[in-house]
Amino acid sequence: MTTPPPRVRVLFVCIGNSCRSPMAEAIARHLYPDLMEVSSAGLSAFGSVQPETRAVLSERGIPADGLASKQLSKESLQEADVVINMSGRSGGLLAAQGGPRIEDWEVGDPFGSGLDVYREICDEIEFRLANFAEELKSLRKSERTAAPQAVGRAHREKRGN
Repeated sequence: MTTPPPRVRVLFVCIGNSCRSPMAEAIARHLYPDLMEVSSAGLSAFGSVQPETRAVLSERGIPADGLASKQLSKESLQEADVVINMSGRSGGLLAAQGGPRIEDWEVGDPFGSGLDVYREICDEIEFRLANFAEELKSLRKSERTAAPQAVGRAHREKRGN
């Protein structure tokens, strides 16, 4: 029996870690547990996950247990293989702190909006995650097995970034 390749460590980042990044963390943890090991953080952590984020996840049957607003740290960057930046700020700010490959996703910030906007953002995040997961799956198992960090390099080269 062969050992499955290691999961790719993905860190989702947004401004307050109260809407987009915890939403992405919960969705990825629920849909891709064998492919990704996920966490999230904020550039300026809000302190709590928005009730609308939890409500939209609950509507979709996605557990929100354990979600908490956390401040981005140098350690969390260093532990990740790939950082998905949804902050709307240049990923270069994150890269300057050292660490993994950064992928910028332009995803609107639903903070202060109604549930319909949160649902739209959730749809967009699910779509982007599905594409990202397919790209990760398409990488040769040997690339993922050799070193999860290679996923960031291989993913970047495939996308031409």
